[in-house]
Amino acid sequence: MFAPGKSSRAKYAELVVGRPGLGPLIKHELVVLTAQAVPGALGLALRKMLYPWLLGSCGRNVVFGQNVVLRHPHKIRLGNDVVIDDNCLLDAKGESNRGIAIGDRVFVGRNTILSCKNGDIELADGANIGFNCEIFSASRVAIGASVLVAAYTYVVGGDHDFSDASTPVLEQGRTSAGVTIGDGAWMGAGAKILDGVTIGAHAVVGAGAVVRSDIPAYGVAVGIPARVVSTRTP
Repeated sequence: MFAPGKSSRAKYAELVVGRPGLGPLIKHELVVLTAQAVPGALGLALRKMLYPWLLGSCGRNVVFGQNVVLRHPHKIRLGNDVVIDDNCLLDAKGESNRGIAIGDRVFVGRNTILSCKNGDIELADGANIGFNCEIFSASRVAIGASVLVAAYTYVVGGDHDFSDASTPVLEQGRTSAGVTIGDGAWMGAGAKILDGVTIGAHAVVGAGAVVRSDIPAYGVAVGIPARVVSTRTP
């Protein structure tokens, strides 16, 4: 991105389009110009018709809200009956990753960010992501079927190496073990799920909790750091 002599067009294409050449860039820009910011029913119809031209795959009856931004869209795959609400960012960028895979009947609330840094994000069938959430992956983040992620939740599938105190953290390497959230789990509003965590099926994480270690299936965890306080009865 910051290589000397690289043109602004090349930087933009690398960041947003993810494919070399003038053709993919023009195609992307025409779709964005024509549909991205158009309000109302006309905008919904235009995005439903044009956005699939950019995507790796797109199922039936997918709804894209106003100002939905797609980066490296050829690595974004959507199932049937998906809703991506207004002002969301789906960023699948990376050199060797598969990108973002969203199953059937998934809802992604407004202002939510799905962000890859050469990682993968998987949202299984029926997952519901609230507004103003962020899901970040530098390796793999997998959210199971019918998982409920409440508003302002962060799922952080990556971390920074800060072992060298004499070097800015920004200039040190990134580490990532990934995050897995099992089917039917519920992340309360404002929860923070940190890298390397596995949350079992049907577990509940309380609002505002910071999860640094695994939560078993059917466990109920609260606090900073989160700890298991009870177990749900199946």
